[in-house]
Amino acid sequence: MKARFLRFAAARSRARRASTVGLFLALFATAAQAQQGTPEQRRACTPDVYRFCAGEIPNVRAITACLRRNRSSLSEACRTVFDQAGS
Repeated sequence: MKARFLRFAAARSRARRASTVGLFLALFATAAQAQQGTPEQRRACTPDVYRFCAGEIPNVRAITACLRRNRSSLSEACRTVFDQAGS
């Protein structure tokens, strides 16, 4: 009886851990996706990313910082994206 209880407790613990990890991964993926912007925003800034920030790919935060540093040189479309975002 005790062995059965211990197996059940261990299975519950593994299930709880797995669901916690799953939730974390889902939230992380959503946050990362939101950080990358909409498809239209990405299309507007992709040429500027390759021109000014190619060394930062795939680090989204570093790319965003690089684009902000080069704001005066950005294409009109990409500059508009940053103006709309209030950055």
